[in-house]
Amino acid sequence: MQTKITQALLDTTQGREADSILRSCVHCGFCTATCPTYQLLGDELDGPRGRIYLIKQVLEGSEVTAKTRNHLDRCLTCRACETTCPSGVRYGRLVDIGRELVEHMAPRGAFEKFQRFALRKIFAYPKRIGSLIRIGRVFKPVLPAALAKKIPQRQQARDWQVSSHPRKMMVLQGCVQSAVTPDTNTASAKLLDKLGIELIAAPRAACCGAVSHHLSAPEEALNFMRNNIDAWWLHIEQGAEAIVITASGCGAVIKEYGILLQHDNAYAEKAKRVSALAKDISEIMLAETLPMIKAEDANIKVAFHSPCTLQHGQQLNGVVEQILEKAGFALCKVNDSHLCCGSAGTYSILQPRLSGQLLKNKLDSLEADEPDVIATANIGCQLHLATGANKPVVHWIELLEAYL
Repeated sequence: MQTKITQALLDTTQGREADSILRSCVHCGFCTATCPTYQLLGDELDGPRGRIYLIKQVLEGSEVTAKTRNHLDRCLTCRACETTCPSGVRYGRLVDIGRELVEHMAPRGAFEKFQRFALRKIFAYPKRIGSLIRIGRVFKPVLPAALAKKIPQRQQARDWQVSSHPRKMMVLQGCVQSAVTPDTNTASAKLLDKLGIELIAAPRAACCGAVSHHLSAPEEALNFMRNNIDAWWLHIEQGAEAIVITASGCGAVIKEYGILLQHDNAYAEKAKRVSALAKDISEIMLAETLPMIKAEDANIKVAFHSPCTLQHGQQLNGVVEQILEKAGFALCKVNDSHLCCGSAGTYSILQPRLSGQLLKNKLDSLEADEPDVIATANIGCQLHLATGANKPVVHWIELLEAYL
């Protein structure tokens, strides 16, 4: 694709990166076939190719309006288009750059600004989101049904008691996950303990930065990333094998720390090292020899929802399914498994109508084969699916550990 980006933007690292991405696009349109919002709305501007043209116009100096911003807002950043693209266009990175520019060129109204600010200042902090959910549970009986169903059930965290092993890995505790489903990491620690691996939580590590990053607060996101690198670095120097991530949404971002901090002289090399060590829990489990599991004795049918951040962001499609099948679980057929469930971080809050449509479609597919349980690999998807599912929704690692 030919570009005529303004000189002012070409003089910036963002502008040059966007120009490079745009030039790799041959505007073939293959991406529209797998775009969830294009399938729902049928509007070229609500598909990847149309949004690429909008971003190109922004970079070339065209007028930026609220309409431009709305089309970019409606993108889930699911990156299904990247999986489909024959040219390897880094659409996810391009739309992040486009959103940051549009945020400044077409300022939002006071309510939208406050809403997005509040999401960043609550969801990225475990104590804050934990307190909000506890309050929600108290008032759940009198809340409107649509709001009440979004309040998750309390999960009791077990004691994290594991043995010391020569092999050590770190784990990201996460923000929402650590507050709502704390047993996910406990289950991971207990499984790895049986495999002779000690899982370590670095107390200073906090939010991965995804919330701020996808809500166009880049410097805030980078500060979260720098904090985590500092928190992990001593353990890395002491020989930690990996940084284990049990929320695929966090994993997709941490694996890109090296790209996002490449121009930071103080952190570029460290960020690259962290990204290289970052592993989804499924990558660890696939590489290890699991003890025999007799899940088939329980005759459990599992419908697995592969989060977009796992199959498109990290390109790990089929890995969890392979582990579950090897363990003896019966996997249900799930049609349109490449499509987003509508969670997409804060998308279910900011775009409730589209998110609701995607949720219904996803649950129809997941429950069509009458599973006993729905499993997934990301806390956002897990909570979102649970609001409408007729079956229990769990993290797959908890399911695996329960039958070990």
